[in-house]
Amino acid sequence: MAGTAPTNPLAGAARLTDYWATVYRRTWKGSAVSSFASPIFYVLAMGVLLGGFIEGDPDQLEGATSYLAFVVPGLLASQAMTTVFGETTYPVMSMVKWHKTYFSMTATPLSVREVILAHLGFVVFRVALTCGVFLLVMVPFGVFDSVVGAIAAYPVQLLIALAFATPVFALSAGLKDESPFALLYRLGLIPMFLFSGAFFPIANLDGWMQVLAKATPLWHGVDLTRMLTLDRLDWSTAAVHVLYLVVLAVLGWFWAVRRLTRRMVV
Repeated sequence: MAGTAPTNPLAGAARLTDYWATVYRRTWKGSAVSSFASPIFYVLAMGVLLGGFIEGDPDQLEGATSYLAFVVPGLLASQAMTTVFGETTYPVMSMVKWHKTYFSMTATPLSVREVILAHLGFVVFRVALTCGVFLLVMVPFGVFDSVVGAIAAYPVQLLIALAFATPVFALSAGLKDESPFALLYRLGLIPMFLFSGAFFPIANLDGWMQVLAKATPLWHGVDLTRMLTLDRLDWSTAAVHVLYLVVLAVLGWFWAVRRLTRRMVV
């Protein structure tokens, strides 16, 4: 229902809290397996079972004393990325093209910025919930060398989420159909998942592939998360990681606002 337009974008976005709460209440069961069960199965399969055959040499595993301790922070950061992709591809297109939910939202005094902010807030909530559960489940495995580091790794996942959410949202908002999503997953998500240091040190890659891996946001997220959980924090490197993710999130935000605004008036 239309009313007085709020001057504070956060206040405008907050008006959509009931909508997103309703969405989650109706859909959480469908995402339970991908959000909670799948990461645990990955840890058991890759970290516990496969990891049992891999010698825990800290010199070969970036300071980790076991393969499980090495792979957990990589899977944690990867979970943040995959959750974002799931929430900012088809759902965004649905709200623009199929259900046209964004059009009904902006028919009220809500602006495009407030609509995007509310959607991104929901995405961050989803990442916060799934990564929080992931961290709690991993505690009994003894893979965290520092309690403080493990706690500090949690907000890093939210930063990773924003670094992916804003540009992927922007891309989805401007697409005319869903066909490019297949390429996005095959040429974007899957290669990053496999070759950004989650499962093995990127030092094992060829030189040009190492450069390419370090240019991806997931590598920055994985490396920062691993430094924190292994208590091997290098402040200058960490600052580079944070700056990279923040800049990507900010640039993606402006791109998202521009793309959705143009799409809404076409």
